[in-house]
Amino acid sequence: MFVRERFPETALSLDALRALQLARLKEALRHAYASQRPYRAKCEAAGVHPDQLRSLDDLTRFPFTTKADLRDGYPFGMFSVPRERCVRVHASSGTTGRPTVVGYTARDIETWAELMARSLAVAGARPGDVIHNGYGYGLFTGGLGAHYGAERLGCTVVPMSGGFTERQVQLIRDFGARVVLMTPSYMLAVAEEFERQGIDPRGTAMRIGIFGAEPWTESMREEIERRLGIVATDIYGLSEVIGPGVACEFGDSKGGPTIWEDHFLPEIVDPETGAPVADGQPGELVFTTLTKEAMPVIRYRTRDLTRLLPGSASAMRRMAKITGRSDDMLIVRGVNLFPSQVEEQILRDPLLTGHYLIELRREGALDTLTVRVEAREATPEETVLASGRALETRIKGMCGVTATVRIEAPHAIERSMGKARRVLDLRPK
Repeated sequence: MFVRERFPETALSLDALRALQLARLKEALRHAYASQRPYRAKCEAAGVHPDQLRSLDDLTRFPFTTKADLRDGYPFGMFSVPRERCVRVHASSGTTGRPTVVGYTARDIETWAELMARSLAVAGARPGDVIHNGYGYGLFTGGLGAHYGAERLGCTVVPMSGGFTERQVQLIRDFGARVVLMTPSYMLAVAEEFERQGIDPRGTAMRIGIFGAEPWTESMREEIERRLGIVATDIYGLSEVIGPGVACEFGDSKGGPTIWEDHFLPEIVDPETGAPVADGQPGELVFTTLTKEAMPVIRYRTRDLTRLLPGSASAMRRMAKITGRSDDMLIVRGVNLFPSQVEEQILRDPLLTGHYLIELRREGALDTLTVRVEAREATPEETVLASGRALETRIKGMCGVTATVRIEAPHAIERSMGKARRVLDLRPK
């Protein structure tokens, strides 16, 4: 009842939602075409004009926006308003090239805060809750996006950011955090710190975890919930679209994040051809922003692989868990492999933790795959060997590749304070 009263958009009928989307889409296309020179050039080359959009289906006639477009426009070439109207910029790390820069007007910040407040509310947060924010602050959108949304909802925010794991545990306990936000892999590191200190997290006020910024499996969700005694919900976002708060799971039903379709129009396309695929079929997620002022994106190719599902708690559609990114797919001896597939097999064994690293090398003409994974606790060598052989068999049977498994001592694999590094590719380029 609270969610629908505070956020009535979640109760829109399907007809009302589609009418709102069409009106907003027409305006977003006109805005991008008129003020975003690189996108207008793409439309002219494709022979399309915003006036030709008469239905939502017509959107597929318009060209995609890609990360390369954003990098080519560095720093402010994709902005649709004068830079002076932007009250904030965020940017990617730029580790694989020029960073992608995103601008926000004051209205964009208001919209973002409201969508993050909506996301927190559907996950189970309520005004007055203490929210422990372990997402990184700075140019990364996670920390400030969650922070503004929590304040807008009326919560008390602990702006912890990442790192200082021992202190994370202390402040979760001492400040009475009911809701925690961070990456799921770092939540496992915090769980280990609770265990190291001999503290039962069930004795704290913590009840809800909202996790995102990296792909994570249902097996990892079960691991987090079992070890911490909380409800683990999935939140999705990306800086190029707005930041966190593009979609979020309803905590009482889960089943995949609900996409806030009144602000973001989703599509699924074939990652190879770009052709649209039907709802329910797997492919690459594409977003068009409907209300962004400073930097609208039309048909932005996220590279995230998922499926669109019917709405459950709302007329707005849900997205299945991200299985990986099309640019993160590994090709090992001709077999396509995603790290999440390996993670699922690891977490089927209660001896093993969710901390692992996939190492790829080339010996002669052949690729070799090694999976380094930690044991949960000191274990007899015979048990470790049996567990490793069983994991090799599961990876071969379920993923179709041959792997060498190395089970290492607890805490042997480096922890990440943010997005976990899952792959070390040492093959010659």
